[in-house]
Amino acid sequence: MSSYIEPHQYTLRRPVSCCGIGLHTGKPVTMSLKPASVNSGIRFFRSDLHADKAVPAHMDKVVDTTLATTIGDGEARISTTEHLLAALRASGIDNVHIDIDAHEVPIMDGSAGPFVHLLQRGGRKRQRALRRILRITRPISVTDGEKSIRIEPYNGFKVTGRICFGDNVISEQTYSVDVTPERFSREIARARTFGFVEQVEQLWRNGLALGGNLNNVIAIHWDGRSILNEEGLRFDDEFVRHKVLDLIGDMALLGTPVLGHVIADRSGHSLHLDLMQSIVDNPQCWEYVKFHKRGKIIQRRTVEGSRTRPQQLPLFFPQNLQGGVRPSACPA
Repeated sequence: MSSYIEPHQYTLRRPVSCCGIGLHTGKPVTMSLKPASVNSGIRFFRSDLHADKAVPAHMDKVVDTTLATTIGDGEARISTTEHLLAALRASGIDNVHIDIDAHEVPIMDGSAGPFVHLLQRGGRKRQRALRRILRITRPISVTDGEKSIRIEPYNGFKVTGRICFGDNVISEQTYSVDVTPERFSREIARARTFGFVEQVEQLWRNGLALGGNLNNVIAIHWDGRSILNEEGLRFDDEFVRHKVLDLIGDMALLGTPVLGHVIADRSGHSLHLDLMQSIVDNPQCWEYVKFHKRGKIIQRRTVEGSRTRPQQLPLFFPQNLQGGVRPSACPA
């Protein structure tokens, strides 16, 4: 597929806000998204702590991948970032200032749909600065037992996900999508997070998922044959679509749009982070597409990743996670 690359950076046209509850704390959260300057990226500010201290949405700020992706800097942490980041990346927003008065992004209805609507209310504003896009030129893969994730060259951003569970509701599902604003909004954004009832009950006993209910989680019955949500599923394969949503959101932590095809088999937040680390570790497997303006003409050229000094990268190394499996493969 040939993909048009939008050369300019974008921010919001006007500030927008929303309120909700945190999935794990069950406490109210207010979040405001505001226009931001060029090259500032996606940045969170904990208004209940140090309102002037930014936590960039970058992979070097990931401090936990248990149940959700959490970024942080010191005491300022923001959890469950993936749904909002997926909406921002798929909507083509490069720079945004996010004020949040708690440590969890509101779960809303368990999907990215409310965030897409929020961004549509805010509108997009084109900025003068030009983008830099990472293009995969050779495959990179990571495996962890039966789980795997891989990114291959592709003239666009495509995600293929596969999940496999031992129940009758989910069983095995596969979904593939070329990620554009239109297809994300129509096919991916409304897919909700899900869990097995016995797992949710265990989380409750551990003081987690206190904000989880049938309005924001698909609850799979104890017998594994049905769901408890009376309205049913939004898509027959809603479960794998939500996994694709999570992957899109986590990949936004690279800090730059990507041209490549991500193929994930039973992956999760930790393996997504491992893939991003492997991309950083293998600069011979990618290059930058950079734009330059000469008069009224915008030209594009490429710079090999191996020729880009580490301090030039908008990519960062995770410093705070313990363990992790990062065997990678990039053919010479």
